[in-house]
Amino acid sequence: MKKKVIAYLHTHWDREWYREYEVFRIRLLRVFDNVLNLLENNQIPSFYFDGQTAAIEDYLEIRPEKLDLVKQLIADKRLFIGPFYTLVDEYLTDKNSFEHNLQIGLEYAKNLGCTDFIGYLADTFGHSKQICKVFKEFNIDKCVVWRGCPDEIPSEFTYNGIDTVNLVRGYFMDFFSAPFDIDKKAKSIEENLDKIAKKSGDVLLMPIGADHLGVELDIQSQILEVNSRLKNYEIVLGSPFDYFNLVKNNFKNYQWNDELRDNSITFILPGCYSSRLDIKRLNLLCCHKLPLADKLQKHFNLNYDKLIKYAYKLLLQNQAHDGICGCSTDDVHSENIMRYKKILQITQTIVDEVRFKLGTGVLGINIGDKPYSGIVQFEAVEDYPKLVKFTSRKGFDNNILQDTQKIPVTEDYSDIYTYLTEVENMQPTELRDLAQVSDESDIEITDNSLSNSKISLKVIGNNILINSDIQLEFVDYVDNGDSYNEGPIFDDYGISADIIATKKVFESKLRATLKIETSFFDVLVSVDKNSELLDFKIDWINEDKNHLIQAKFILNNKIEKTFSEDFNELIEREFDYTYDIRKNLPKEKGREAKTNTAPMQRFVWANDFGIFTKGITQYEVFENILSIPLLRATGVISNPYNSSRTTPAGPPLEVNDLQQLGRNIVEFSVYNGDVDGYNRNLDKVFNSVIY
Repeated sequence: MKKKVIAYLHTHWDREWYREYEVFRIRLLRVFDNVLNLLENNQIPSFYFDGQTAAIEDYLEIRPEKLDLVKQLIADKRLFIGPFYTLVDEYLTDKNSFEHNLQIGLEYAKNLGCTDFIGYLADTFGHSKQICKVFKEFNIDKCVVWRGCPDEIPSEFTYNGIDTVNLVRGYFMDFFSAPFDIDKKAKSIEENLDKIAKKSGDVLLMPIGADHLGVELDIQSQILEVNSRLKNYEIVLGSPFDYFNLVKNNFKNYQWNDELRDNSITFILPGCYSSRLDIKRLNLLCCHKLPLADKLQKHFNLNYDKLIKYAYKLLLQNQAHDGICGCSTDDVHSENIMRYKKILQITQTIVDEVRFKLGTGVLGINIGDKPYSGIVQFEAVEDYPKLVKFTSRKGFDNNILQDTQKIPVTEDYSDIYTYLTEVENMQPTELRDLAQVSDESDIEITDNSLSNSKISLKVIGNNILINSDIQLEFVDYVDNGDSYNEGPIFDDYGISADIIATKKVFESKLRATLKIETSFFDVLVSVDKNSELLDFKIDWINEDKNHLIQAKFILNNKIEKTFSEDFNELIEREFDYTYDIRKNLPKEKGREAKTNTAPMQRFVWANDFGIFTKGITQYEVFENILSIPLLRATGVISNPYNSSRTTPAGPPLEVNDLQQLGRNIVEFSVYNGDVDGYNRNLDKVFNSVIY
């Protein structure tokens, strides 16, 4: 007896990738015109539109006359959309953004009449264990995954409490569009179904589609021809929901309660977490400022809810996985950067408007979720001699820019000062005068050392020491990789930066800064009064191509496990600290090297040492060394000669901006202490007090 194969028609729609958004949208019009025509004329039973609503929204913006037809097909359960707005990368998206992704996507889908939803994650580069918690919040009880599943996971399993389908052979089953005769198509399909069957019961699931691919006009007749040649299977066109219903008793047979990042079977493309760190920095900045601006405008009744939603849509468009992962064309990423700038313009203008409403003086508000104690930094044109003046720049007074009855003129262009002040136990939503500063301080600084009562840094010869026993090195490696994977060289152990000179460059009772001049770049290290943190900033011009620069923290003991931030929580990972990728580069075709790198969002901790980062989204473990990338410069989307991946992951397009030539800025903070330092210090790094 032949096994039943539920085949669903779909297209995987990247809004932008190896072509730009507007180019792909014109293709979208042709692809979806074709799909709607096939559905309307009953030439196909149903179509699954990739789990996202952005594509249908993009389509209907140009084809508004198709709205009624789309609604009717959705009502007839022949067209399925949502629940997401865009298909974002799971590891580069914080929980707040992911929740807004579902809120916006579900609202749009439900307004068009859709009621059936799957957490569809068919192409994200591995799967976070936190995702299912959010699905449950939105009453989504089904999930589809692929990349990152180890060989042991069957077609149906329970993933962190959610009924989940492992696609086994992936989503890009485009045999019916291939230029083969029907016998060759049938043979290829049977071979793939045999592999799916090894992990399935009596019913199999087979996607029919691929990236940006239309549906063949004769798909029904092709399936009839193929069925006549299949020995063990019969293909029936349906939907993923048909499959879930038929196998509903199978999910409890296997449970997986961790993340899915195994790359022994499928590529998880981990180099994307260090690719185009300029994009990652902007993303994190927007993820921090946008929710604060939203809370601020609600608190002051500014009536900007629709503006905030618009800003979130811009953010989510950038978080689509080929955008935020940094593996698209230069023009795509230029558009990403412009969207990020628009978000920052919106958030900053909301903050400025609140400042204008508060009037004169040094009033601040804590817009965070918990009390804040520590240093606050703000700008003003007024002179406050009791406060610490940190930097200055030229500009216009914020109040003039916000006053709709005034316009700035030449005479208004003046000095704007950055001040430091301090607060103690400032409660959420509390308004407070920030003009009070204590005369006490625990900061000490010399031309080669920096400390307070909780942490210290000293430069001795060519060594940078944190609390006397943690050593920091900057190391530069060759990288022949691409936007998806690092490309290490077998015998490359890197070039370490030499320390040329050190000197103190700022000293006050609230903050002090030491400059460390190295052969790579200058490093500014600051410490604040009573803080556990050393704050690092590196601002330099990169002139070299195809290389990776890491900050390496040499700890006292071998690193067996880490805690890192994922979806605003800490997750634990275990590592084989002896593993060296340079000694395990693959030779067999179709392989991706295992790495000791892992994604993070803002924080990683190991062996009583924590690192907060502002847009550095990857870390690496080897022996007793915890490393973070400061720059990874390569120049092709998918390098066919990448040493760590033996087959392409995308087109071999040259993308010069991927080399990150020109100005680069890196910021991170470190402390020496227990893992709970994450909770103690997060608000110090990402300050929620707004002046």
